[in-house]
Amino acid sequence: MRLASYKTSKGAGYGVVTEAGIVDLTRRIGKKYPDLRALLSGNALAQVQKIAKAAKKADLKVNKVAFLPVIPNPGKIVCVGLNYEEHRVETGRDKTENPALFIRVAESQVAHNQPILMPAESTNLDFEGEIAVIIGKRGRRISEENSWKHIAGYACYNDGSVRDWQRHTLQWTAGKNFDRTGGFGPWMVTRDEIADDEELTLETRLNGQVMQHATTAQMIHRIPRLINYISTFTPLEPGDVIVTGTPGGVGARRNPPVWMKPGDTVEVEVSKVGVLVNSIKAG
Repeated sequence: MRLASYKTSKGAGYGVVTEAGIVDLTRRIGKKYPDLRALLSGNALAQVQKIAKAAKKADLKVNKVAFLPVIPNPGKIVCVGLNYEEHRVETGRDKTENPALFIRVAESQVAHNQPILMPAESTNLDFEGEIAVIIGKRGRRISEENSWKHIAGYACYNDGSVRDWQRHTLQWTAGKNFDRTGGFGPWMVTRDEIADDEELTLETRLNGQVMQHATTAQMIHRIPRLINYISTFTPLEPGDVIVTGTPGGVGARRNPPVWMKPGDTVEVEVSKVGVLVNSIKAG
């Protein structure tokens, strides 16, 4: 299934995206599960599957809704740096035994078809296509063997980075959390649609030109390792998001550097998941 969060004239909602349109879950089970995070907390994906199959027609056209970030209100967004070997090499960083982690805040995100904002304080806005893992089951100290059972699904992510601010100190927080610089969408594809540890392809395009292309086989720390490591120091809750790292080809490491600028369009595509599209706008 493809599950999306969105806005209509009636307010925020969420539903199942089908070929015919969106089966709106808010009007069906919204009182019990007011948003997608609550749905995951209630372990209600099996119920949603039955609702989607029973729906005689779609309630909404996809082009008539304004998407929201897949999980608009995540408890945690944990991002992984330097997790593809090609990207580690292009940055000149040493190999690390453990994942390099940082946190994004929900306010730093935008949805599919919404503009990413280039802040007035910088012109060094870079793209980072990534795969997001959405947690569906609570866990602490989750073993690698059991990690897949804690995944609700997958989405596309653009970890938009303001590079000069990222480099102000050894900590990356400022450059990774400017308002509305990270794209998250268009929807979550549930785990049952993708085999555990299946090799996925990740591609980033800027104005139609391929800038990044890799597969998950190139990850240094694979998804089970990330879930195990992160859940060791903090419980993972339904609706939490792990952003798994970007491959080589980022704009900052090109000669000359390639920065996103107002009027650009950036696409992040993940096989079996979809395509996240964002324009760039002055902010």
